[in-house]
Amino acid sequence: MSIETGIQLPAPSLRIGAQELLDGESTHEHIDPATGKVNGLVPMASTAQVDQAVQAAHEAFLAWRALPAGQRARKLMKLAELMEENTELLAAAGMADNGAPRITAGNMVGAAVEWTRYYAGWADKLPLGRITSNGGAGGSFGHTLRQPYGVIGAIITWNAPLMSLAMKVPAALAAGNTVVIKPSELTPFTPTVFADLAREAGIPDGVINIVPGGPAAGAALVEHRLVKKVTFTGGPATAQAIAASCAKTFKPMILELGGKSANLVFEDADLDKAAGHAAFFSFGMMSGQACALPTRLLVQESVYEQFIEKVAAAAAQFPIGDPAGEYTMCGPVINQAAIDRIDSMLGAALEEGGRLVTGGQRLGGELAEGFYYPPTIVADVDPNGSLAQNEVFGPVLAVIPFRDEAHALQIANGTDYGLSGYIWTSDLGRGLRLAESMETGEIAVNGAFNATAERPFGGIGHSGIGNEGGLEGLEEFFWTKSVGIATR
Repeated sequence: MSIETGIQLPAPSLRIGAQELLDGESTHEHIDPATGKVNGLVPMASTAQVDQAVQAAHEAFLAWRALPAGQRARKLMKLAELMEENTELLAAAGMADNGAPRITAGNMVGAAVEWTRYYAGWADKLPLGRITSNGGAGGSFGHTLRQPYGVIGAIITWNAPLMSLAMKVPAALAAGNTVVIKPSELTPFTPTVFADLAREAGIPDGVINIVPGGPAAGAALVEHRLVKKVTFTGGPATAQAIAASCAKTFKPMILELGGKSANLVFEDADLDKAAGHAAFFSFGMMSGQACALPTRLLVQESVYEQFIEKVAAAAAQFPIGDPAGEYTMCGPVINQAAIDRIDSMLGAALEEGGRLVTGGQRLGGELAEGFYYPPTIVADVDPNGSLAQNEVFGPVLAVIPFRDEAHALQIANGTDYGLSGYIWTSDLGRGLRLAESMETGEIAVNGAFNATAERPFGGIGHSGIGNEGGLEGLEEFFWTKSVGIATR
């Protein structure tokens, strides 16, 4: 299919070993979020096809693992190079998938390239083990081995499919594993393009397999006896089902889940910079559809009303509309179900005493056919209320006042989530204290960018288990073996 950019995208398909299949157990009509119209048919993998994909990955594993590490590194570097050369194609796939604006989709490609290069660089420098004893210590030589698991089952998210692929697949392959990827049927185009580029990069058939599908396909992948570890990005409800399935065989897993990240703004902060950041990362970044965004804005009472005005003014400058538009900052949300969820949660917040500052209603006019929701700010939100405690996954910002540092910390830590945290202050001591005390997997102070390839990214509580990114993200794809050799 093609979109307004004029770029022709490959039809979504199953990629099982050397096979490219356009037929699955059923077909899903993919709806363009920007128009509300069907723009492609997605083959939905059957449980038998999931089994075929796992078998193909299992058969490819021994050869891929045995490939000299330098060759794995070069193939992954080539994949990064091809991704960069095909930025427009990947960006077009992102726009078609979930309505991401051209600017956002293009930036995602750049980030995915860096993640792929980062793990390509590790492939021939892997921490393969350590010496634990020598022959003079008890008559034996001991060492450890770090070994790849085998087949990794990867279930990726719909809101950022390319980044989800880049955060999982290069690390798994660099460590010597093979993968079976189950993308969401909501976002089939990016995984298809990614698989094409991987093949062009020389990554052998069977090392990467793609099986789009629904819950049944995901369950079949998780339960398969030849899948040795599962990595999942998505919501806590699905994660609970995955965890229950993995528990039956004690299968290890990585769960990168939701967030309700607090953004703490103190009176001594650079308010203009903090307001621009709060607006962009609540509304301009993927229309609020990301787990690590600062969706709870905590503002010190002395600058509370002033800061809300600044955020609202910044958000009002964001162009909303066609994802293919050159200057579009805010695109649609993913589907009608997202619109209904946003309306429901917003209504509950207002009933609980929240004050609507701006937005709050689906956009009409020339955007009426698409799933467009404007930047929406709700002030005076109850810290224990529904909007402060639950993930909206849309362009809705909950604003809460606080008195002092202790009060801000109490509110920030008052959720079941623990993914990201944001701090704005000119007091370095305060920044360091809060960075240590906030119960999250990562902290960004004064606008530092999060989720970079060299730093681990993961949460605690309802935000998940394990890490993606950094050396920690690579080590998730090894298991440790201890070896002792008698020397006497």
